[in-house]
Amino acid sequence: MVYETSYDIMPKPFSPDPNRGKWDKPTDYIFACFGLALKLDVFLAMFVMFYGMGILGILTYFLYMAIFLVPIMVIHSFMGQFSSSGFISAFRLSPFFKGMGYVSAFSSIFMLIYYSIYAAVPLLFIINSFRPTLPWSCEGLKSWHNGNATCKNELVLEDYYDTQYENITVLQVPSVCYFQNHFENIQDIVYERKVSYQDFGMYWHFLGLFAIIWAVIAFIFYKFSGTAKFGKLIRYMVIVTLVLLIVCFVRFLFLPGAINGLNTFLSPKLINLTMGLSSTFIMVIHAFGAGWGSVIALSSFNGFKTNIMSYSWIISFGQIFIYIMFGLVSCMLEWSFLELSNHGAIREMHLLTYLKSASVLTTMGWPNLWIFIYYSMLLLAALIVMTTQIFTVLQSLFDEFEILRVRKQQVTFGLIGGIAVCSFYFCTNRGKILVSTLGLDASFSHSLLHLLLLFVVLWIYGRERFQLDMEFMLGQPFASWKVFTLRFIAPIFLVICLINITFLYGLKHTYSTEAVVVMSIILVDLPILAIPGYGLYHLYQCTGTIRERFKRTCRPTDWYPVETEHRQQYEEALDNSDMTQQLCEVTEEVN
Repeated sequence: MVYETSYDIMPKPFSPDPNRGKWDKPTDYIFACFGLALKLDVFLAMFVMFYGMGILGILTYFLYMAIFLVPIMVIHSFMGQFSSSGFISAFRLSPFFKGMGYVSAFSSIFMLIYYSIYAAVPLLFIINSFRPTLPWSCEGLKSWHNGNATCKNELVLEDYYDTQYENITVLQVPSVCYFQNHFENIQDIVYERKVSYQDFGMYWHFLGLFAIIWAVIAFIFYKFSGTAKFGKLIRYMVIVTLVLLIVCFVRFLFLPGAINGLNTFLSPKLINLTMGLSSTFIMVIHAFGAGWGSVIALSSFNGFKTNIMSYSWIISFGQIFIYIMFGLVSCMLEWSFLELSNHGAIREMHLLTYLKSASVLTTMGWPNLWIFIYYSMLLLAALIVMTTQIFTVLQSLFDEFEILRVRKQQVTFGLIGGIAVCSFYFCTNRGKILVSTLGLDASFSHSLLHLLLLFVVLWIYGRERFQLDMEFMLGQPFASWKVFTLRFIAPIFLVICLINITFLYGLKHTYSTEAVVVMSIILVDLPILAIPGYGLYHLYQCTGTIRERFKRTCRPTDWYPVETEHRQQYEEALDNSDMTQQLCEVTEEVN
């Protein structure tokens, strides 16, 4: 046997799942990765930077893409496609670090718990778009607003508050105010350090919306449980979302102020380049999904000879197209708001851009239709992200734990039900405020995991072995300069990203409540300790000296292609002293 098995160092050898399936079409993998870019929390977090960055700043994304996005995506795709395993079992490549897979599973589940709010908000506006009179319009305001408000126009609401010392006038956006009306006293606790019982009161309007979202997700997994069916569904959902995005872009070009804002965006300025260098890395880090290991799991459904090099470039270009289009659509709505309202940022809060759009769309002809189209696009984007994450988590669990494979339906709906119940916490004031910090916090752990993965694959597993595996899998040479980029260039930029994110992380939590900081540490930072924790547990399972145990647990175990034909060719290739010649001869049609 030319590769080490797990019989001697693991309780049980790896057993492939023969029923895990493949994509219906190879491009389903591309569309699924496109869907990872539809994360609305990242879109909202980067809006302020995108708004003033300009096209020159956005172009810096292509620099990051070439230097470390595509190389790291190749690493993720290699691990999934070569092993035909999810993001836990793929660490047979170096079992000591399998804790990275469990961290990825935990972070994916945690993201799904709070992400429901990003699907519930569009659903709220979609439901209300069927009303003859929109609730956030001047005419519909009286049906729910109890304050002394004056509607100056469809975009500005002038509210009056009497205090002990003076009368205060507050300018609000009607659609934002309508949303806040579902979360009583939300503004009073944003910067409040004390936690009160009222902060955790449940708001039944949003509880109902959350229930609908999770019922839809459960239906999707009931009807499209197979890999081929699920891939086809995601393909069509992504296509429909992108079509709606383009439709919105074309229509919003005719909004007042949109063209002027677009001209400003397209005007090159040196400061835009500087801003882009310091901010577009946020988009790059989140290109791999909320739980970090999504690309590993999605690529495991590829054919073994799929050209992940070209696919990685296609995916990266597609994702930047999505980012730019989402950013421009959002900016055009903001430019139109400023043109029509003659006011700047009326009130700061997370989701503000998300919510102000409804008031801007109210000024258009056929407002109900455009609100339905715009928020349907956002709802589809949220559902794509959520279902893809659940799919990758489930398949990774089934790959790792053989006992779960005979209870797939029970595990699937048990996981969905558990996440749904936990997500109800975000129907409270305190839960809503916590959402605003989690996206940035996750960026820190994702960057750290990317850096660690490069270390594991290129240094622990080894540069030569990785290069030979890539050549065998692709059936073509894998240039040494690409390996050099992965080993040295990409880590340098990841370290820079970690430093920047750490600074932003600390700055943001300076203004957070103590409860938010504690929750963030527990749910985002502490799970990282599972990596050394699992490694130490694995050392304990082995025999020999500490040095011998460590070397054995870092060596690949059961690391080979799952399909019998490819596995035999791999054994022959490893036994062949003239490896390069052998690998170049093993070529097959790309699936």
